[in-house]
Amino acid sequence: MSILELLLSPAVVIIIVVLLLATGVKILREYERAVIFRLGRVAKAIWNPGGSGNGPGIVLILPGIDKIVKVPLRTVTMDVPPQDIITRDNVSVKVNAIIYFRVIDAQRAILQVEDYLYATSQIAQTTLRSVLGQSQLDDLLAKREEINANLQRIIDQQTEPWGIKVAMVEVKNVDLPQDMIRAIAKQAEAERERRAKVIHAEGEYQAAQRLSDSAEILSRNPAAIQLRFLQTLAGIATDKNSVTIFPVPIDLLTPFLKRGDKGG
Repeated sequence: MSILELLLSPAVVIIIVVLLLATGVKILREYERAVIFRLGRVAKAIWNPGGSGNGPGIVLILPGIDKIVKVPLRTVTMDVPPQDIITRDNVSVKVNAIIYFRVIDAQRAILQVEDYLYATSQIAQTTLRSVLGQSQLDDLLAKREEINANLQRIIDQQTEPWGIKVAMVEVKNVDLPQDMIRAIAKQAEAERERRAKVIHAEGEYQAAQRLSDSAEILSRNPAAIQLRFLQTLAGIATDKNSVTIFPVPIDLLTPFLKRGDKGG
């Protein structure tokens, strides 16, 4: 039997067909899509029942002619390495962030950029330095949500041509120099002392205002002044371990003096 006859035998043909099917059948998960290159050009799969052409499910390609590239569509969580940033008020800080994004167009993610993961990471780093470098330190510490939204908007605009959607950007840590930490602590302490002094002064003012109002009310009725005087004496008399001398107003003795004159 010649070699040609051996190659054309049914057993060999069946084996070759089985091998071709085994290498030509690809299975894509629900969160995966495929970009197929047929002789260098983007093409559709030969067979993809129940899918959208290039996934998910079973995808049949031409072995040796088609090249398949799988692209996951799940959200990617990427850490942005710490970046040395000089803020607008000339404070040197180290800031890192986290970015959440996903591929929404697998074909553009493969055709428009060489490595969309690396490119997105670089865009995030440069944007982080640019945006935070235009912010003051107080804004960086107090307006975190506003800065995060600004970062998300800018990075999303830059990655949109690559078929990538940036869902969220969060600034994680802001590392300050030790001298700046001490300065912020002193500022916070001074602010607390200022508030305490303001509250104390406000209390003194309110107390003085109440005393003034009380004096005005008592001045309208002399009998009220005498009653208040007697209440004060009664309060002091409860302390048995001390002797207190109070001058007695002559007004209190006037009724008794008049009664004595009448009796004489």
